[in-house]
Formats: sequence, C-alpha cells, structure tokens
Amino acid sequence: LILIGGFVQLLAGFLAFRKYDHLGGTAFLTFSALWSSYGATRIVCAGPISGHLLNIGAGNTKGFTAGSIAFLVLNAFLIILASSFNVVLLCVTLAMELLSICFLLFTLENLSLPFEIVVLSIFSILCFYGATASLANCMFGKDLLMMGPPLFTAGNSKKDTQDPPPCVCPKSHFTSGLRTIAELLNTGAVCGVPTDTVYALAASCKHPQAIEKVYRIKDRPQEKPICIFISNLDQLRAAAPPISPLLWEFMENVYPGGVGCIIQKGEWLKKLGVGAGYSRVGTQDSIMIRVPDLTVLVHLIDMTGPLAITSANPSGEVDSTHHDMVISRLGHKLEGVLCDGESDEVVASTVVDCTKIDESGITIVREGCIPAGKVMQIFERVKNR
Repeated sequence: LILIGGFVQLLAGFLAFRKYDHLGGTAFLTFSALWSSYGATRIVCAGPISGHLLNIGAGNTKGFTAGSIAFLVLNAFLIILASSFNVVLLCVTLAMELLSICFLLFTLENLSLPFEIVVLSIFSILCFYGATASLANCMFGKDLLMMGPPLFTAGNSKKDTQDPPPCVCPKSHFTSGLRTIAELLNTGAVCGVPTDTVYALAASCKHPQAIEKVYRIKDRPQEKPICIFISNLDQLRAAAPPISPLLWEFMENVYPGGVGCIIQKGEWLKKLGVGAGYSRVGTQDSIMIRVPDLTVLVHLIDMTGPLAITSANPSGEVDSTHHDMVISRLGHKLEGVLCDGESDEVVASTVVDCTKIDESGITIVREGCIPAGKVMQIFERVKNR
C-alpha cells in the first residue's frame, strides 16, 4: 500500500507538471515523499527486529523528528497556495498537515493509534479522489471530476487595467495577421511593418493619400523622398526599366538585403504596380528601390504590390527596433502594426546612388547596416567581372 500510494501520487505530480500545473505537481510530489517516508519509517520502526538492526529506538529519532518538522513547514506553504487553486487540493494539503503531525508524534513516541487511523483514512480518501481527478482531467483535457473553486484569487491588477492597443496589432507568424495588414494597406491605411533592418511605416503605392498621411504621421519634410519595396527582382524585370547590364548585375548581388539602390524614375514604375502614387514616391527624376530579406515582408508585398516605405519613427528620432516602440510612439496615428518582435538590425539600410553607375560608378548616400566598404567591394567585383 505504501508503494502503491507513493507511486500514484508521484505519477499525478509528473502529469500535473506536464500540464504546466506547477502547484499541483509540487504538492503531489511532496505528498509522495511524505507518504513514502512516513509509511516506510512507521513499518521499520514498528518492527522490533528491524528497529534493533537499524538502531532506531527511543532517544535516537532526532533526524526523523527534524524531517517531520520540515514537512510541516513545507506543507504550510502549500496550504496557503492551495487555497487559491481548488477545494480538493486544499483539503488534501490540510490532511497532509495532519499526517505530518502524526509523523511528528510518532517520532516522539506519543502517537495515538485511533488518531492515526482516522487521519490516514481521511488522507487516503482525499488522495485517492484528488489523484484520480487529476489523472482523468489531465488525460481527457477537460474537467470530468470536479475539483472545486479556489477560496480566493490573486488578481493581476496590471493585466486587468492594461489599456487595449491603439490600433490593430496582429502577430506576423499568423497568416491571418498578414491578411489583416494587407487588407488595411489595400484600402489606403498606413501600417507599421517589420523589415530586415528596422521597423517601417508602409503605405500602398496605389493610394497617394496614404503616402501623404505617412508624411503627416512622421512630421517628415516634404522634400525628403520615400522609397519603395518590391518582393523580388523578377517584378522589376517584368516592368522593363532602362537598366544597364552592370546595374542589373550589381542589384543581383545586393538583393535581397539591406542595400537600397537609387535608379532613374520613369513610366515603367506604373507597370511595376506603383499606380496613382507615382508622383508621391521618390523624386521627380529618381526612385530608391529595395528588395528586403525578410520572408514576412516579402509575402506581405506579394499581397499588396509595391509599398512606399520609410522608417517608423518621428522625424529626427531614433529608429524603432521593436513593434512595441512603434505602437507606443505612433500607434495612435496608425491603422495597424504587424508585430514581429525585435528587429534584425538597429540601424536602417545603406542607400546607394546608382543613377550614374556606368559613367562614374556608385555613390554611398547613407551608410547603414551594410558597411560602405563592403558595398564598394561588391561593386568593384561586379565591375571587374
């Protein structure tokens, strides 16, 4: 019976941990240890031959007394915790406290047999029901046997009073999240999105009023152009821009990645899908295009077409490197933020002027996450080849 009782409680404890019920698991593992210790000690000490061989007798039980007191103290904490869990676990821990008292009285040779029988009977019934209910509920994933409500609950006031986000904030790893942001962008909304560098504000190139809104949200000077993101170079080839073989080769070596290329603007952008936003992206003569190295953003662009992109921070302030920064700084001005955790970089992309690549080479306009030296090495290698 000792071995069976201890094993059942041990099994219930491990199953509770598997269900992420840490309190229940700790309680049943503690009960298993006490049940086995008490039962084994009771039998060994009760037998005159065993007690003599192990030298256990009156005046030589200080270790057992200290152990029983330790169980009493530990179980007192479990009683407090169990009162916020359920009625059955509370009753079991209370019965366990009585059993610990029996253990203590036994080590002091002052245990009454009727008291011990009553405590063991109550404890056995409660443990049998608690272990059976725990096993059944864990195996079937629902409450088949009632465990009772907690006597009190410790509410999380911070969670209860937490304000809802100021805009729609789906998770990036859900397809439904991508669709939500894509639908918003396709209807002319401005959203915060992750990139392979830092977080950015995105607007559909089909909606010039959305691009105008980006300027207002950031307090961005009108003379600063906004670039566009595409999902792959095949989109650019389909639009047939007047690009030299050298520029094609250079872009194939830097895309996808954290380098943006400024090239000559033209009517080919409309074939790319820029549409009505043609006059609101880039300058009158040039446009910066980038292919990001981020699967989530590439899928989003496939759903929306080219996106007008600029960093998601008030103009003149540091870049946003987490979706929480975007929400707290600009969330009240946005329709949505695609949440993707920490950004891959802490600075924006490197911008390269390629408008005169065949005549005088390239010019680094802004050094970002890709060092200028590395970009120049790529260009020299491509040019020499």
